Amino acid sequence: MAIAFTFPGQGSQAVGMGRDLAEAFPEASAVFAEVDEALGEKLSDVMWNGPEDRLTLTANAQPALMAVSIAAVRVLEARGLDLAKHVDFVAGHSLGEYSALCAAGTFSLADTARLLRIRGNAMQAAVPVGKGAMAAIIGLDHDAVQALCAEMSEIGPCQIANDNGGGQIVISGDKQAVEKAAKQASENGAKRAIILPVSAPFHSALMAPAADAMREALAKVERRDPVVPLMANVRAAPVTSADEIVDLLVEQVTGQVRWRETVEWFGANGVTTLYEVGSGKVLTGLARRIDKSVTGLAVNSPADIEAVLAAVL
Repeated sequence: MAIAFTFPGQGSQAVGMGRDLAEAFPEASAVFAEVDEALGEKLSDVMWNGPEDRLTLTANAQPALMAVSIAAVRVLEARGLDLAKHVDFVAGHSLGEYSALCAAGTFSLADTARLLRIRGNAMQAAVPVGKGAMAAIIGLDHDAVQALCAEMSEIGPCQIANDNGGGQIVISGDKQAVEKAAKQASENGAKRAIILPVSAPFHSALMAPAADAMREALAKVERRDPVVPLMANVRAAPVTSADEIVDLLVEQVTGQVRWRETVEWFGANGVTTLYEVGSGKVLTGLARRIDKSVTGLAVNSPADIEAVLAAVL
């Protein structure tokens, strides 16, 4: 019986997230203070008081979500949890991969906050507003969506960005190509095809300038091998080398988040519980739809902290 810590990605943010942890635990409060200092601004104030549209900005949401995740991890560690001893794998959805790596000791907290600020700004700047789009395709399998994206590539870049499982696949790329793919998906039998309200076509070839920015930023940051294996987004397989992980983080900017395969790998390799550490319950819901043999539990409140400690220690 193995366990994994998973870390949420963009879309899980909400005004007020992490405040109860900061008020209940000095270790959590210290994490938010350190992130504020690393970024040179009171991101915690935006997290706890909004406005929501400012928190949702990619450059704010990414380090903010990481801060909540690491606050919860630090509280668990202060109460006896040893990641290397009690947790078998870590994984994160898109930006959550950085949270996972911070938790596993690959990057320092301050460096992780700064990397995510760079990542958020670079992803936003990579494509002019209105040129890219993303759409959720529900009810078509991976191969069918892959073929559809290939068909649309005559118009412009169009590819699978996230294979989230439970019949939900997100595509990303050129606006016209994505919109036509979504329309065609409905005609091909998809239950739903929804254009997403996002600010850029994440995890597509159009993000190449952001990948270059991350390659440059990651090259300057001290890194260590993680204390437990990371399930890499673009590989859906465990990785233990920090140098290899850095290459995969660059690839991740333009590559596919293979979340369905990640959870399936966990289920096939003895992982029985996925603790979603941080804001929201998105990954917990996805795990339930992907593999019924894997239990998902969200960890984002003082009561959740106590429940994890009781189960794991």
